[in-house]
Formats: sequence, C-alpha cells, structure tokens
Amino acid sequence: QVQLAESGGGSVQAGGSLRLSCNVSAYSHMSNCIGWFRQAPGKEREGVAAIYRSGGSTSYADSVKDRFTISQASDKKTVYLQMNSLKPEDSAMYYCAAGPTATCTIVFARGMRTGVDFDSWGQGTQVTVSS
Repeated sequence: QVQLAESGGGSVQAGGSLRLSCNVSAYSHMSNCIGWFRQAPGKEREGVAAIYRSGGSTSYADSVKDRFTISQASDKKTVYLQMNSLKPEDSAMYYCAAGPTATCTIVFARGMRTGVDFDSWGQGTQVTVSS
C-alpha cells in the first residue's frame, strides 16, 4: 500500500505563495500517477493538478493554470505543488493521492474533473488565503 503525507500548508495573504510537499512511500505501478486535490467546506472535492512520475507530464485544473506548478524531486520520493498568486478561493484542505498510470490518463483527459478514484490518499494540509 502506498503511503502519502502532505506538508507545507499555512495561512497567507492574497497574492502570496506556498509550496506543498507530498512524500510518497513507493514508486511503483500503484503510484505512477500523483494528484493534488482540494476541498473547501460545503464544496465538492476538486482536482487541482496531477503528474506522471515516470515521464513528468502534468495537467492542471483551469482554475489554477498559470498560477500553480506540480513537480517532483529527482528521486521521485516527493511531489510538490508550488502555489503562486494565491486567492481567497484557493482556501481549502489540500490532499495528495496516488494511483496507477491509467488514473492519470483518465484525469488528464477529463481536465482534473472529478470522475476517477485514486487508490491512496494522504491526510491533507490546510491552506488559508486571507483577503
């Protein structure tokens, strides 16, 4: 079972930046796809970004494109989400999740929209952006 742990959340003013980290316990067929998701109170979970670990290809939700960047460490143990130009509407609990290659294939095709379940999830890290 793939274990994931998020860190790096916090409170920032609008326009500020944060970098979230997702430590991944294993690089295997079960974790070739890593995604970042967020959920605000009263709202559905929203896909934010995803990455193919084997090749590095990425996908982003329209709401964060050009502001957020997903990347991974060279040893593939950590996946990052660099968040710039933060807005109050970015406030949410952020989760990272792992799945096989096919998961990213589906998520990429759907533009990060909800519709596929990842196999493993972290506990989340809170991001709060004040106006």
